Amino acid sequence: MPDWRLPRLRHPALAVWRRNVLVWRRLLGPAIVMNMGEPLLMLLGLGYGLGLFIGQMGGMPYLTYVASGIVASSCMNSASFEAMYSVHTRMVPQQTYASLLVTPLEVDDILAGEMLWGATKGTISGVTIILVAGALGHVHPWTALPAVPALLLVGLCFTGPALVMSALSPSYDFFNYYQTLALMPMFVLSGVFYPTDSLPQAVQWLPQVLPLSHAVALLRPLVAGQPMHDVALHGAVLALYAASGYYAAVVLVRRRLLV
Repeated sequence: MPDWRLPRLRHPALAVWRRNVLVWRRLLGPAIVMNMGEPLLMLLGLGYGLGLFIGQMGGMPYLTYVASGIVASSCMNSASFEAMYSVHTRMVPQQTYASLLVTPLEVDDILAGEMLWGATKGTISGVTIILVAGALGHVHPWTALPAVPALLLVGLCFTGPALVMSALSPSYDFFNYYQTLALMPMFVLSGVFYPTDSLPQAVQWLPQVLPLSHAVALLRPLVAGQPMHDVALHGAVLALYAASGYYAAVVLVRRRLLV
């Protein structure tokens, strides 16, 4: 029977977060290259290439528009992939979770630590893109500092549902469903590259229920230095996805590991 108790948030979760940080430090070089190389190519190709024909969008140069959207989508991808592939590796092939559960740690602690680490990875990716866009002269990194706490919330939002996928996954191939049916549609439809109100009227409701749309709407003004709107709404939607994903993941992992 599933254990439906609400998760307990305890300080030992920080030990799980720290363990992941120490492991990641050994892969710091390739991680930085990947985090900087891919967005740089995308910003150059879309921001300068396509931007030459578009000019302005949303009251800003197209490169700034794209950069502020890619900040959100990169945070989504980094947090999601960490919570899927890396978590599945720790939970199943490496049996790291089995070892952790021999200690005083509980499933709630482990997944809370994974939530924090996924949000941290997402924030690192987002900040890296802000720095790259700043180096290109289209974003002011210092004025974009308020985006950092928002990136943490966005990272939590996408870590939660991805942890659910890990809890359900029998193998790595299972994640292809989530990437194809969830991440890719959000990447295309959530306002990263164009305003969502340019979509056909019949489907304009769809971006409103996608968390990436709210992440873009929250982060773009912060990154581009524009006035913000509906902050409470966007923050509430992101927090709801984070909390519901974390709770569902805890219930599913309890059943998977402790039954």
